[in-house]
Amino acid sequence: MHNFQPKTLFLGKNIVYLPSCHSTNDIAAEKIQNESIFDGTVVITSDQTAGRGQRGNSWEALPGQNITMSVILKPDFLSASSQFQLNIAVSLGVHDFLSRYIPEGLSIKWPNDIYVGNRKMGGILIENTLAGSRISHAIAGIGLNINQLSFSDSKAISLRLATRQDEFDLEQLIGDLCVSLEKYYLQLKNGHAATQKKQYLQHLFRYQENHYFKKDGIRFIGKIVDIASNGMLMIEVDGIIEHFDFKEVSFEI
Repeated sequence: MHNFQPKTLFLGKNIVYLPSCHSTNDIAAEKIQNESIFDGTVVITSDQTAGRGQRGNSWEALPGQNITMSVILKPDFLSASSQFQLNIAVSLGVHDFLSRYIPEGLSIKWPNDIYVGNRKMGGILIENTLAGSRISHAIAGIGLNINQLSFSDSKAISLRLATRQDEFDLEQLIGDLCVSLEKYYLQLKNGHAATQKKQYLQHLFRYQENHYFKKDGIRFIGKIVDIASNGMLMIEVDGIIEHFDFKEVSFEI
């Protein structure tokens, strides 16, 4: 899963492949600490034994069947207060890549999960290193269910299940994913954050719809109306717009 050259300018030109590892994000972080690493380096594994998601959740992935990778970026053009712009760009890159196979029903669940209908296909975990007021390094961990056909969680789905196609070539998919990620990353670098935010909202799971949410164990009905510049979710509740951080609110699905 590493003998390929994506058609990109820089992203994915340097590949670090590990047959098995605990977490590609952890390996990427070690390399940033101990090596001079190229911008756009991709760490890939066939078997991630301790993958992480948002809120400290684990990520279930059978060996050799899915995409488990981390991209090392150097977005020093972004301030610490603009970190969520990178989440948006990476999420759009993943959405763009998958939309070639899933033209309908694909969405981004805030802050950066990938859903098909009400079922989760993938997740993104971005970990930033700051230097003063700028982002010196970012690690974008991406887990996508591709060829796996069974999950312990009934809400999980894979690309193969969603499309009912035969087994996908993971190397080809990773190369195509790198192209999409680079496209949106360079758009962000070239000053298109506002346009990307509009696209993100267009693809946002349950945007402008009334649904149940939960905070501190209490269910309430609200409508997602926007994303704040710091990434907080803006939900209209009883005519009042409230702001929620990543761990403050959950979706009732």
